[in-house]
Amino acid sequence: MLKKIPEETIVRLSYYLRALLYFKEKETPIISSKRLADFLKISHHQLRKDLSYFGQFGRKGVGYSCSKLIESIRDILGLNREWSACVVGFGNLGRALSFYRGFKDEGIIIRAAFDINENKINKDYPHLKVYSLDKMEKVIKKENIQIGIIAVPKTAAEEAAKKLCTCGIKAIFNLAPVKLDVPKEIILKDVDLSCQLTSLTYHLKNLETKQ
Repeated sequence: MLKKIPEETIVRLSYYLRALLYFKEKETPIISSKRLADFLKISHHQLRKDLSYFGQFGRKGVGYSCSKLIESIRDILGLNREWSACVVGFGNLGRALSFYRGFKDEGIIIRAAFDINENKINKDYPHLKVYSLDKMEKVIKKENIQIGIIAVPKTAAEEAAKKLCTCGIKAIFNLAPVKLDVPKEIILKDVDLSCQLTSLTYHLKNLETKQ
């Protein structure tokens, strides 16, 4: 039976990877858990606990090999291969996501976009084509797309999710400000950008009261 890994741990692995890549660029071959944790402003006990879910890394009293730990984390996160994705909604947000280079750097390749606006459909963009929704099933099958990114208004998000599920998508990254109800076998990640921003306004408000 597979052990349950906390979702927070999975998220932190991405930050560990980013930090390790930074240190590798700085020609740091070996790094201690304390130095890595201090850089990320977290407890080194938390860092070691997170890594312990996946095995033993590094040597006690010596530290971690940046190159080897990068390779291990990329393998754990499935970043040692390419994943095909599509974007539903080719408005300002969807367009930005479609051409975001950071996805490609992590092995996530945006193969197609879908929209209902006839002025956007069937136009070729660099490394991308925008299709109508009725072409979704055919394109997803042809391009072997596993990830669907929803970037439509909240009123259209539920329908977009249902269509993606029907077309064989295995995972959905939802940026619409609404909670989606999908089959339990579908991996779903809801990210409400406005809610994330309100955490900043909370801290700003409290900062002002202290001044």
